[in-house]
Amino acid sequence: MTRSEMLFKEAARFIPGGVNSPVRAFGSVGETPRFIASAKGAYMTDVDGNTYLDFVGSWGPMILGHSHPAVLDAVLEACREGLSFGAATEREVEMAELICSLVPSIEMVRMVNSGTEAVMSAIRAARGFTGRSKIVKFAGCYHGHSDSMLVKAGSGVMTAGIPDSAGVPEGCTRDTLTAVYNDLQSVEDIFGACGAEIAAVIVEPVAANMGVVLPEEGFLTGLRRICDEYGALLIFDEVITGFRLSLSGAQGYFGVRPDLTTFGKIIGGGMPVGAYGGRKDVMELIAPSGPVYQAGTLSGNPVAMAAGLAQLRLLRDTPDFYEELNRKGEVFFENIKKAVREAGKPWQVNHIGSLGCIFFTDSPVENYAQAKTADTKAFAEYFSWMLGHGIYVAPSQFEAMFLSSAMTEEELAGAQETLKEYLNKSQA
Repeated sequence: MTRSEMLFKEAARFIPGGVNSPVRAFGSVGETPRFIASAKGAYMTDVDGNTYLDFVGSWGPMILGHSHPAVLDAVLEACREGLSFGAATEREVEMAELICSLVPSIEMVRMVNSGTEAVMSAIRAARGFTGRSKIVKFAGCYHGHSDSMLVKAGSGVMTAGIPDSAGVPEGCTRDTLTAVYNDLQSVEDIFGACGAEIAAVIVEPVAANMGVVLPEEGFLTGLRRICDEYGALLIFDEVITGFRLSLSGAQGYFGVRPDLTTFGKIIGGGMPVGAYGGRKDVMELIAPSGPVYQAGTLSGNPVAMAAGLAQLRLLRDTPDFYEELNRKGEVFFENIKKAVREAGKPWQVNHIGSLGCIFFTDSPVENYAQAKTADTKAFAEYFSWMLGHGIYVAPSQFEAMFLSSAMTEEELAGAQETLKEYLNKSQA
């Protein structure tokens, strides 16, 4: 028995399912989770000494790779000053100023501790500002595990086969309306029925929790138009795309300005952190400035702020960072697409910038229903092969692959060759 297997067996005695987040359980791929001991650059090493080229990157934030020296130095310096104060710090001000300077739609920002917390707080702000109750989300988009958002959610909820969640009262989701991603008519229909009651539309500008599903041309601008027409707010959930597609996130990449934006752990260099921000007239309603209450003892934690400031400043100050990373992603995923096609496989390869996903289905994937046609058993076989050959991808068909700037052309080419070996094996 490997040490990972022993740890998982022991963990199951004390932790529900043996893990602290469902998708880590490897249940949908029939494997035992690997317990990671360390990570550096483009690689992670598990407790059994196996090393993997990491395409998960802590689910996105390790855009510079693991243990970047500048980020580590900032964290260590902050730790020496104190781990938590429960009081205001200069770094919080620096972080707020930095985010507002990088993302044009954000005039004020509030730090929180996770993407889930950022989303639930942004929705509360939208309801407080508009005086309306209903929220429109999209099937397959995952916005964290708050009660009102667990309606046709993506991410681990998809692979677990749980359309909603036990423990969520019906009343909590009564005001959550679900539309079809990339289908503006479905949004028009909802607004036509109850537009005066809708506070906001929340969307992943690139849906990256049902695999990777790109917005069709005109979809995001159409959402902006509909929200303006009915006086609703547009919320971009950029927990994954924020500071990933560009320095100003997906909104900068696509040129669409939301009213509110949510961010996740990338602004903490991978440490537990989140934020929401946007228009000043909306954000000024947040307590203590206004009547919309939201608080957090650990919000703006000084160590997390130090890590995030170091990472974001590196992204800002490195010439052509995104151009180079997105070029790597384009080459990598296009080569995968070519290998899949040459092997005669009908799989779909969706990608944008440094994000991508292989869907094990023969039909294009542009929404949740199409994503659900993927063959999860075929994915599990592919996953096991890649893991066994030193390539760590997300243990779910419905998650993204993330590239980091620490990955070299040679390492990416090696991952492509591993996939080709699998394709040749599966043809035999």
